[in-house]
Amino acid sequence: MLTFRAQQQAKLADQNQQSHRENPAAFSWRVDSSLWSPKRLAEYVESLANHGDSASGMLQIGSLHFEAPIFEGTDALTLNRGLGRIEGTAALGGVGNIGLAGHRDGFFRVLKDIAVGDRLELVTLDATYVYVVDHISIVNPDQVSVLEDRGVPSLTLVTCYPFYFVGDAPQRFIVQSTKQNQP
Repeated sequence: MLTFRAQQQAKLADQNQQSHRENPAAFSWRVDSSLWSPKRLAEYVESLANHGDSASGMLQIGSLHFEAPIFEGTDALTLNRGLGRIEGTAALGGVGNIGLAGHRDGFFRVLKDIAVGDRLELVTLDATYVYVVDHISIVNPDQVSVLEDRGVPSLTLVTCYPFYFVGDAPQRFIVQSTKQNQP
């Protein structure tokens, strides 16, 4: 007999494979939900049935064996499906500071193990951009200055904190990284 988590894992794998068969040019990613809360996993599986916009990119963090789709916006459906580009920040692959948000009890729970020096890869249909983590901080929700232009092409990841807090988390976990020159 399969546990609830195993049933949800099987269902989401089937839905991801079906979506890729329907649109082979779209991004395909592997979801590891082993750290997710049961509620977040159920909401993710449910969100897959609500076919919204296609992913505009994908974030990969090799050191954490992590990959997730990136969508535009940060509404509930978007963040249940993947990561969301924060409105008002730079476009994927663009100049400035790109802000990505994700749920702390879902995709971004792996950030609890990220370290300065880790390599992030932002994959779009046109290119792969490499960033290296240079700063990790915990801030209050009103400290949106972390999303301002840093003077260099940057990628900032934002999630609620503490990671295992029950209820509305009082702080934000911020991972800032700088784009690396590519040959």
